[in-house]
Amino acid sequence: MFSGKSSSASKDMEKGEHELADLDQNNVSRFQVAKVDGDAEKDDSLNVNQLSVGHNQGSYDSRHKSQLTREVPPRAEHYRDLTTSSPPVFRPTLEELHEENFEQKQPERKDDDQQQQQKKGKIIRFGWLEGVFMRCLLNIWGVMLFLRLSWVIGQAGIGEGAAVIILANIVTIVTTISMSAVCTNGLIKGGGIYYMISRSLGPEFGGAIGLMFTLANSIAVSMYIVGFCESLQDLLKSYDVILIDGATNDIRVVGLATLIAILILAIVGMDWVTRTQMVLLVVLIFSQIDFVIGTILGPKSDTEVSKGFVGYNKETFKENLYSDYRAFEGVEHNFFSVFAVFFPAVTGIVAGANLSGDLKDPSSAIPIGTLLAILVTFVSYVAYGFMMGGCMLREASGNITEYISVINTSESWSIFTNCTDRDCRYGLHNDNQAMELVSWWGPLIYGGCFAATLSSAIASLVGAPRVLQALAKDKLYPFIGFFSEGFGANNDPVRGYVLVFCISFGCILIAQLNAIAPLLSNFFLAAYALINFSVFHASISRSPGWRPAFKYYNAWVSLIGTLLCIAVMFLISWWTALITFVVVITLYLYVSYRKPEVNWGSSTQAQSYSSALKAMQELNRVEEHVKNYRPQILVLSGMPSTRPQLLHFSNLITKGLSLNICGYAIKGHHSQRVSDALARKAYTWLRRHRIKSFFNVAEDENYVTAVQALIKISGLGKLKPNMLLMGYKNDWQTCDREELLQYFDIIHYALDKYLAVGILRVQEGLDYSGIINDDEVVPISFLDKKDAEEKMRRNQSAGQLSQVDGVSSDTDTPPTTPRMDRVNISTDPSAGDGGDTTVTVDSKEKKKKIKKKSGKEKNPELLYTGPGGVPLSKDILNNVTLFQRKQKKGFIDVWWLYDDGGLTLLIPYILSTKSIYSSCKLRIFSLATSKNDLDRDQRNLAALLSKFRIEYSDVVVIPDITRKAQEETKKEFEALIENFRSGSDNDDSSGGQRTYITDTELIALQEKTNRHMRLRELLLQHSQESTFVVMYGSPNSKERNSISTIVYGMVRATNQRDASFPSCAGQPNISSHILLLILY
Repeated sequence: MFSGKSSSASKDMEKGEHELADLDQNNVSRFQVAKVDGDAEKDDSLNVNQLSVGHNQGSYDSRHKSQLTREVPPRAEHYRDLTTSSPPVFRPTLEELHEENFEQKQPERKDDDQQQQQKKGKIIRFGWLEGVFMRCLLNIWGVMLFLRLSWVIGQAGIGEGAAVIILANIVTIVTTISMSAVCTNGLIKGGGIYYMISRSLGPEFGGAIGLMFTLANSIAVSMYIVGFCESLQDLLKSYDVILIDGATNDIRVVGLATLIAILILAIVGMDWVTRTQMVLLVVLIFSQIDFVIGTILGPKSDTEVSKGFVGYNKETFKENLYSDYRAFEGVEHNFFSVFAVFFPAVTGIVAGANLSGDLKDPSSAIPIGTLLAILVTFVSYVAYGFMMGGCMLREASGNITEYISVINTSESWSIFTNCTDRDCRYGLHNDNQAMELVSWWGPLIYGGCFAATLSSAIASLVGAPRVLQALAKDKLYPFIGFFSEGFGANNDPVRGYVLVFCISFGCILIAQLNAIAPLLSNFFLAAYALINFSVFHASISRSPGWRPAFKYYNAWVSLIGTLLCIAVMFLISWWTALITFVVVITLYLYVSYRKPEVNWGSSTQAQSYSSALKAMQELNRVEEHVKNYRPQILVLSGMPSTRPQLLHFSNLITKGLSLNICGYAIKGHHSQRVSDALARKAYTWLRRHRIKSFFNVAEDENYVTAVQALIKISGLGKLKPNMLLMGYKNDWQTCDREELLQYFDIIHYALDKYLAVGILRVQEGLDYSGIINDDEVVPISFLDKKDAEEKMRRNQSAGQLSQVDGVSSDTDTPPTTPRMDRVNISTDPSAGDGGDTTVTVDSKEKKKKIKKKSGKEKNPELLYTGPGGVPLSKDILNNVTLFQRKQKKGFIDVWWLYDDGGLTLLIPYILSTKSIYSSCKLRIFSLATSKNDLDRDQRNLAALLSKFRIEYSDVVVIPDITRKAQEETKKEFEALIENFRSGSDNDDSSGGQRTYITDTELIALQEKTNRHMRLRELLLQHSQESTFVVMYGSPNSKERNSISTIVYGMVRATNQRDASFPSCAGQPNISSHILLLILY
């Protein structure tokens, strides 16, 4: 029953009961509900309003007796995983509704790491106003408003300056629209922009952006603090105050103190962070009001006029209307360079989204708050640009004497604004503090600048750890799981705060961060580009799950937004854009290589389906051509773990080239959970061994019928098998005659369906079911028995109100997208031969070990072990890995006896292109048409191979295939067929069919018999020491049902003696591995 584990059968059965109980708990169906007996309506004492179960159960409340049913009305709780403390609500499964099976069961307990104690403290959740709108305002109204807006108007003029602002806001508006679509397409949790991208485009892009975004925000904290320190330093210098040296050390000391204060504020809690930011926002707003009032009141002294502040007048507006691009700090500027300088001012649109986990309703708060913040800041930037251009000159000397000398003269401002032969320090072109000059009370502008820098620093220090925390929870990168734990009722990422603090502290010590400022802007832009692309990608994939509540988006507008973000990246700095692309691609490839075990329903998954479907439909319209022929193989391997050589051999032929399907025919009928379990175990094995193959299961009481069904259902359209690969039946002489007939019935059926048939024989055999460890096994019959008992028990309690745990289980999901964290189940290969089939249930400990090795372990000693984990002997390990290790220098012999269309030649050619056979050369053997034409046949064959562009080492033409076989060969043949002669002890009848060979048949097939014996001798003569042999054999359709045809077929494939055969002295064995091809 257990295929090599009979000695521990009782222990396995006992262990299986406990594990199958866990399996059943994990295998609860999706649609669960409390069952109501049909007699309930007749019971007047039944209170319809109290149809519920215990405290730990979900409930179903019906208000009318007409609703007494096994079905439940639609509820949102059925479609999402609630983290609240309220009891879960479940639905009935299709299995329960169909079979009327219901069971009272406790909800599935969460893992230990999910069973956290209720944390003390007040949970803080923000609305769109204080959670998104306010934070976006604080980030967009940054230092660029106070230090660079005047310079932008001086360079680009009022007209082109407004165009710069409009273009920058177009990028952010398009990105925000895309972000609104993403965040309204389902539940948004903590992680902000990382969460959106990862759940939309998958873990590869999400992981890359998440790490970059965390690093960029960490460095941005130091940049904002350094900007604050520099502004404070300028203010102190105006009052002749110096802290240490008036330079870098002042920045370091003040910056460290500021950073510590911000860290303490963040640790104290988000409530205090919000209060502080409200105060900063008030200061920021009052500083802008101060500026507006100053422009209206005009200059307060002649000194201000001499510095270029002349108040509103028509002439100033006309002069500043057009562009006047000049060199600044050694760089010649134009429209795009000015745009690159200004664009970082509007990159604070994700400040609110980064706190998605702290919002009451992220899906509504993020779109409203962000779009409104963009609208307000856009209007303010454009308005302030017009104000600056209408009241401030482009250049001024600041020399009050020059201004006084021209007051009330015809020369007007021409003297103090003439900077042709001198350097002027004032005006829109030269003075970064022009806004402070224009304002009504200058120090308040400094306060606004301080508020802008500090609010941005706080937002970055609070946002970056939350992105890192979400990234750590998803375990996309190693060594960052430490930062996944949160503290307090709000799950604050305190560990992330400390990490960001350390990074920022190191950058503050540098104190010169202008060089990497463009790189940070590019990191943000890369995230924006991917947000836009995620909307475009999700839209074109046409996934039914893409249904954003925010309808004001367009896929092509999002694509334009993606291209605009990429263009702006190169406009800001082409070399930092290239660095950004390299970083994104590197992180993408790393996450892709690690293959994280996540399934988020991303658009890349949807696109994979759409692309595959479209390709399949296109393939059906493509006419077949011989040049594009590919061997598409259906392998009758049973469970892959039992015949690894057969799977690895087929993988050599199909890897990166064509279709490979692993087929398993089961005798009998089993539940669907068994089929799903077998498929998941098979896919797990295939992934571990890096074999790209599909897996199909077919079942029937008759093994041949099951295989026939397998052949029919395998494939889709033109992507279906054209070749059946089987293992050689080593026990053909001693097995039951019915089995032998079935073996050949499968071959003939495949040929009837126009499939080529390949029979692989290796010297040591293919079946390692009793040798290779397959973990703990439990027979499928035992699982079926458990299912039957459950059905009987459930039906007996059909009159009771009960409810089954309805948490969606991985074991119910289709096996086409298996996951490593499912319950691993496998089967024993003997099921394909009529033996007892088994299921393997891995414990959690073993599952973790397999998880570490899965798909990445190349050491065969770890992939293959004996029963109980005992290491395999070197000989067995070499045999199992025959088609995985490099072969020694030798020959691949091709016995191309008859023209079969070229498959006998194509397969060895494909093998010769693989690395393991790179040291082997092809030798071609063929038959001569006549002895006199030997040379001509050889030349013709060589010419044909040349036209086929097949490299070969030698061509051998056999002239004497019809010569009489040697006596030793005849004796061996007679020994092979001894059990099949009439009158033998094994002479019987199978299904009314004669299963013995008569003397008349031997005489009639004398020539055929001699040809096969001669072929045996030629193989021994030429291919005894070859590495691999491929031979062609033709079927005899006229005699397909006679036992003689079966025996001759087996003799043809028998190229070495087994221990059960009578030995013939002096007859050598063939050590080569042989593939016999039978073609239609």
